[in-house]
Amino acid sequence: KQWYQRRVRGLKYMKSGVIASRHTAKCPARCPPGDEIYRKDSISVFEVDGRKNKTYCQNLCLLAKLFLDHKTLYYDVEPFLFYILTEYDRKGCHIVGYFSKEKNSFLSYNVSCILVLPPYMKKGYGKMLIDFSYALSRKEGKLGSPEKPLSDLGLVSYRNYWKERLLEYFLTYNDPEITIKHMSQTLGFNPYDIVSTLQAYGMIKYHKSNHYVLKRPEMLSAYKRKLAAQASLPSRSIDMAHLKWTPPAQRDQK
Repeated sequence: KQWYQRRVRGLKYMKSGVIASRHTAKCPARCPPGDEIYRKDSISVFEVDGRKNKTYCQNLCLLAKLFLDHKTLYYDVEPFLFYILTEYDRKGCHIVGYFSKEKNSFLSYNVSCILVLPPYMKKGYGKMLIDFSYALSRKEGKLGSPEKPLSDLGLVSYRNYWKERLLEYFLTYNDPEITIKHMSQTLGFNPYDIVSTLQAYGMIKYHKSNHYVLKRPEMLSAYKRKLAAQASLPSRSIDMAHLKWTPPAQRDQK
């Protein structure tokens, strides 16, 4: 509780609340180290390099370990980039959550670890982080997928996200022929994740040596009702016009 009240911005752990208060009073930092690559309204996202800001990223991983039972990485942070989602006000940026990804993933994984801090759960930030990871993948011209295997909670979160994006796709594209390839290229999803999600929700059928994608009218109607009910809530979607980011591979070429 003390940590949330004091919000030590550098993530440096202290022996007592008194020491934390003194540090906070003297510390000039008001945001995570690294580059601010996204800002819209009160939301900012920072890209932090695990090699350039090793101690900060190690402390971030130690913090995540408090809430993720399966979290094992917290010292070897140099091969990773960390994308930290914050809410900012007159006092500075307050960490909402983050995800990490390998700088050079052989399997093109776009997320290694993802976390939303407990005070910000159930507010759409988890989907926003997942959405942001795919926005970066599309910017890189790659098909994204989270690192496998997913935890039980991670699988539920991703399945729900994939389902909603697929339903949005069905509402947008009215072509009589829908292909996995087109869905994959449009959404930036790995085809395997698309097929597994369609199977999980009964939206794909095998008949006479062919697979057919099914538009489930009841699911589309339920999703429309959900969108209508959430219309008055703050938007957690990523606005690509506010993303100021160059893929690392392109930076290396300059």
